[in-house]
Amino acid sequence: MKRLSILLALLTFNSLVFSQEDSQEEEKNNLQVFTPSKLLNKGQWDIKWFNGLYTQTKQTGANNSDGSDVARSNFFTSTLEVFTGISDNNRINVGAIVEFRSNTFGGRQALSVFSLEDTPTNRVGFSSIAPAVKIQPFKNVGNFSIQSAIHIPLLGSGDESNPDGGFLDQTAWSFQNRFFYDYTFPSGKWQLFTELNTEYGFGDDQSFANNTFLVVPGAFISYFPTQKATVLAFAQHSERFGDFEQDNTSLGFGGKYQLTDVINLEVLYSNIVRGFNFQGLGETYSFGIRALF
Repeated sequence: MKRLSILLALLTFNSLVFSQEDSQEEEKNNLQVFTPSKLLNKGQWDIKWFNGLYTQTKQTGANNSDGSDVARSNFFTSTLEVFTGISDNNRINVGAIVEFRSNTFGGRQALSVFSLEDTPTNRVGFSSIAPAVKIQPFKNVGNFSIQSAIHIPLLGSGDESNPDGGFLDQTAWSFQNRFFYDYTFPSGKWQLFTELNTEYGFGDDQSFANNTFLVVPGAFISYFPTQKATVLAFAQHSERFGDFEQDNTSLGFGGKYQLTDVINLEVLYSNIVRGFNFQGLGETYSFGIRALF
């Protein structure tokens, strides 16, 4: 009878432990589970609308990392990404990326990008579209993935800047590969996300990006104070080399919030703290909304 009581107690304890683990797993939301490293299940959709406003009043010279004052320039980029899972083993996603830009210069205020005017100090338009594929190369490593895309410019050859010097976007094609990896610490409260973005520009001899390679490593550390929210800090470095060389380093922070089971919101701030070869030294304010269903 004593052995039976002990056995029943152990069974009850195990049941409570597994029940608690299952409950904790169910409590995890899209912020923790579906990071950029994770692929979608077959038939699942991920739609992300991300907006970033970069504004600068300083720029480095050819060899000046301190930067000198320049008339304010502003660059707004709105990116729509749509992906869906297509494979039975949930290891292949396909999608498309569309970019719209509105840039102002000549000392105009930062929010002037939202006027969407066609003036000598404004450039507006859809700048590129990119078919993309995302794969999980290793079956047993679900937190590592690779996203490849061909960015097709929607601008005419060499039409990066107008005669007044207003830049919109590069007119070179771009072959992009992004490598994603994340690690969630045992506590479940902390998560490390890393990304390596590589791009090769080609196809337009009049573009600054033609025959150049771009390498952008980044690291993001996230803390989850609740199941519906996260705060994060990050560091990124951008290095372009080839026919044109330029680099910069930025630091930033932000947060995400799970608004509903489908929708989450994201806000970020970053500052370019150093640069080389006519690199702007400014700030970026970003807002994104993501639907996962």
